[in-house]
Amino acid sequence: MRYMIAKPSEYLIITGSGISDIKLVKKGWIWPMQSARSFDISPMNYSFDVQAMSIEKLPFTLPAVFTIGPRDDPESLKRYAKLIASHDMSGHHVTDLIKGVVEGETRVLAAGMSMEEVFKGTKTFKQEVFDKVQLELDQFGLHIYNANIKQLVDIKGYEYFSYLGQKTQQEAANQAKIDVSEAKYKGDTGAKEREGLTLQNKAKVEAETKIYTKNRQAAALQQELKVDAETKIFQNIREAEVAEANAKLATQKAQWEQNIRIAQIESERTAAIRDAELNKELEKKKALAETERLRGQALATATVNYEVSVQAANAEAYKVQKEADAVYYTRQTEAAGVQKEADAYLYRQQKEADGLLYAKEKEAEGIRIMAKAQAEYVASMLSAFEGNVSAFHDFLMIDRKVYQEMGQINADAIRGLEPKVSVWTTGNASGDGSSSTAAQPIADVYRMIPPLLTTIKEQTGMNTTNNMPTLHFMPQAGTSTAVARK
Repeated sequence: MRYMIAKPSEYLIITGSGISDIKLVKKGWIWPMQSARSFDISPMNYSFDVQAMSIEKLPFTLPAVFTIGPRDDPESLKRYAKLIASHDMSGHHVTDLIKGVVEGETRVLAAGMSMEEVFKGTKTFKQEVFDKVQLELDQFGLHIYNANIKQLVDIKGYEYFSYLGQKTQQEAANQAKIDVSEAKYKGDTGAKEREGLTLQNKAKVEAETKIYTKNRQAAALQQELKVDAETKIFQNIREAEVAEANAKLATQKAQWEQNIRIAQIESERTAAIRDAELNKELEKKKALAETERLRGQALATATVNYEVSVQAANAEAYKVQKEADAVYYTRQTEAAGVQKEADAYLYRQQKEADGLLYAKEKEAEGIRIMAKAQAEYVASMLSAFEGNVSAFHDFLMIDRKVYQEMGQINADAIRGLEPKVSVWTTGNASGDGSSSTAAQPIADVYRMIPPLLTTIKEQTGMNTTNNMPTLHFMPQAGTSTAVARK
């Protein structure tokens, strides 16, 4: 048993007991019945002189230098380790393998290309060879790090590239002679032509400059007039749009003001009618209370007071109702006048201008947003009260102090009535506290009548003493007798 460590550019191949295939590690223990070997993964240069033939059956030599080494990943390293199991990277086994792949792919590519295509497309030809060779080397875990194809070389007896070079050189020399003669001719004639052309061009340029200056001035003036006209047209269009917007806004305002006034009138009329109904109910309650009080004292007098109070309440309610109707009619007439005034105002505004459309529409949109916000507020409050409309109504009445205002109105309504209350007692039948059992009820009734008549006179203003009979009490032994005389 031993412990082995590979160098930085090496790996260990371990095989043997407990390993099904091979094991690649950088360091590890080598147990009994196991063997280990290191191999280097540094790339190496391979030089080849590949013999190839073009599609025209012209042979040539392709000198090439390839830098090839194992790809540093587990799967590729396993393939490469199996390739060099009994050889090393620099041995003939790997070199012959790589040379065979390079020569085979190069010959296949050259056989499908002409000599001209191979010569002119050296870069493309190199890339094709690189790709095809790399595809074959992948199965051995090898990677081409660099490939350099040198200049193509002729084979003896097939000097294609030499003749091609001589042809190109001769053509270049002939073309140079022609260029020199042409340049000398152009120099002699060109000098004279330049002198004449200089004078002609000078006069021409001066004339064209004057014409151009005039044209530019005229074009600038035309452009300025055009811009002024377009600006004026745009201003007129915008003024028309503004006028139209103002007209629409005025129409909307008139409609909204009309709706607001109608709503206010309806609210005031409703409040007045409700006030009249409450006053009527109040008077009824007062009359009922007074009737109940007087009913305990005297049934006949209480009935009279009740009827008088009812008639007074009815008269007051009728008066209030008529006043409310009159006010409602007046407000209706005012609303009609406001409507006619709004129509006249709208006609006058339409004739004067068409309105600031955009700005006023934004203002209208703001009003709609406020209305939407109020609707959302109502919806949120109803949601808070779990859909109980009565509870929400009571909340609004309390929050807006409607109940306080109603109480104040009722208090103001009864403030000036100044009710009069009379209280009396009949006392005992005699001063000594003794009374006749039989005559006592009759005496009590007659004692109650004078205060009752006084109360009726104070409450209603009716004098009933003129038509009342005269009562005379004639005492007898043990009894009291009351005699009524008219």
